[in-house]
Amino acid sequence: MRPMKLTAVALAATLSLGLAACGGDGDDSGAAAPASSAPMSSAPASSAPAMADGQFGPGCAAVPTDATNPGSFAAMAKVPVATAASGNPVLSTLVTAVKQAGLVDSLNSAQGLTVFAPSNDAFGKLPKADLDKVLADKKMLTDVLTYHVVEGRLGPDQLAGAHKTLQGGEVTVAGSGTEFTVNGNSMVICGNVQTANATVYIVDSVLMPKS
Repeated sequence: MRPMKLTAVALAATLSLGLAACGGDGDDSGAAAPASSAPMSSAPASSAPAMADGQFGPGCAAVPTDATNPGSFAAMAKVPVATAASGNPVLSTLVTAVKQAGLVDSLNSAQGLTVFAPSNDAFGKLPKADLDKVLADKKMLTDVLTYHVVEGRLGPDQLAGAHKTLQGGEVTVAGSGTEFTVNGNSMVICGNVQTANATVYIVDSVLMPKS
């Protein structure tokens, strides 16, 4: 597959970004995993120091620890972001959205991304009517999903500041160390998660682009 360019088409392609969790276009092997039984905590990130491999945040406790589990940090690091997300139980709603948008293959083929991936609980904060509306409108869904993706892999020391998204708007990250918020109200609950082609920061609220 040719490298993804940041054109309008590529934008939609990368939309799968946070929705990476989804699976492949037409590939049922990436079916959404059941929601994690371990809730993603919104407690201050400082309560959970950085892990040995660099991940940080209280939400990391909900990620499987068995390296043979496709949703574990070790397994996610070996595969591209969409495939990685599809194995992680805390991102099953995002996976469903990415699959709905048909962006899995494009996302997997992209190189060097930073994805702000909403957890299941983040989607759960949205009124059901609003979520259903977004899922039913492919363009709107693409805009929302690509708004969660930034070109380039940003480490924690590069995260603070304003970053242009593939949707065209900007997200603003504040904080340092192991405590970060995005757009003022979405907390990073599990950060610096590595996949083969992206660095993922799981957040506790869905980011909405300006109309």
